[in-house]
Amino acid sequence: MTVCRAVSIVLSALEYRVLIGRARRARGEQRDVLRARIVLAAAGGQSNAAIARRLAITEDTVRRWRARFAAERGAGLNDRARSGRPRTFADVAAAEVKAMACALPAETGVPLARWSATELAAEAVTRGVVDTVSASTVRRWLRGDAIKPWQCRSWIFPRDPDFAAKAARVLDLYDRLWDGRALGPDEYVISADEKSQLQALHRRHPDLPPGPGRVRRQEFEYRREGTLAYLAGYDVHQARVIGRCAPTTGIEPFSALVEQVMTSQPYASAKRVFWIVDNGSSHNGQRSVDRMRNAWPTAELVHLPVHASWLNQVEIFFSIVQRKVVKPQDFDDLDALARRLLAFQDRYNATAEPFDWRFTRKSLNRLLERLAAHEAA
Repeated sequence: MTVCRAVSIVLSALEYRVLIGRARRARGEQRDVLRARIVLAAAGGQSNAAIARRLAITEDTVRRWRARFAAERGAGLNDRARSGRPRTFADVAAAEVKAMACALPAETGVPLARWSATELAAEAVTRGVVDTVSASTVRRWLRGDAIKPWQCRSWIFPRDPDFAAKAARVLDLYDRLWDGRALGPDEYVISADEKSQLQALHRRHPDLPPGPGRVRRQEFEYRREGTLAYLAGYDVHQARVIGRCAPTTGIEPFSALVEQVMTSQPYASAKRVFWIVDNGSSHNGQRSVDRMRNAWPTAELVHLPVHASWLNQVEIFFSIVQRKVVKPQDFDDLDALARRLLAFQDRYNATAEPFDWRFTRKSLNRLLERLAAHEAA
């Protein structure tokens, strides 16, 4: 009796990474996930029978995708071209549904904030575009042009008349330039801001830790133990954070942060220290520039454009603090919250590296060109 041996599978490093990504994709097509798992198991030396038992499929299914991958590599995991039944919908119907998806529902009198595939299918029937259509068909049409009307991303149009000039000099500082000259080794750039209204929420019952097949669980009810502000200065090129907690934000707490930084080394003996700040009330206007210069002659306050905190690198650090320190919130009191913040700051400084900042002068110029084209349209 002839014994058919399973086809041997040997993966390259690139193929392995691609298949691992596909097999772990939570929202991918289930058939693609299954095929990737079959090939990965085959590459691990498992037999067809073992793979079939593990994945609860037939040996014929395992044998088919194993053989196709061996013969055609990644392309072999795609579906073969099929004749299928004749197309039910005309191209014009798909185009009209796509156009509908690209318009806000409220613009056509539909009381919705955004479309879903199900609602678009129902609206297409209501408008007489088609007699009947499924949500999956609509979803397939939209996927062809990467249209996702159920998603939303916020943005803000720059309204600072000096946006280009202010943004450019901040980006120059990130590149260690000032007025066209390179910064010296004894010149530093500090990105500073305040994270205000941090709440100390004390849960009425302790959290339950995660376990096998169970996520961490947290009591919904809590007591409010007050709020505090976390002020931080981030050395852009040294990846070092110096911060402090205060009951609230304001000129005095920010001045205390400046003093804390400027009296510590290497900033105390620096030739110049540039402070990049937004236009918050603690440090806005020419008065703040004069106040900084009078108190610390080697310090230079540099303001970002209005509504451009996304250009301030300390905001990236604050987002890390929000994810790793503040949430999920459960603190006995404000002192516990402050201790956690300052302890994390020390932990961060021990291993931190500068952010991979990629928004440069060229990026700014491209943005300004797009804005100009938008205004001209």
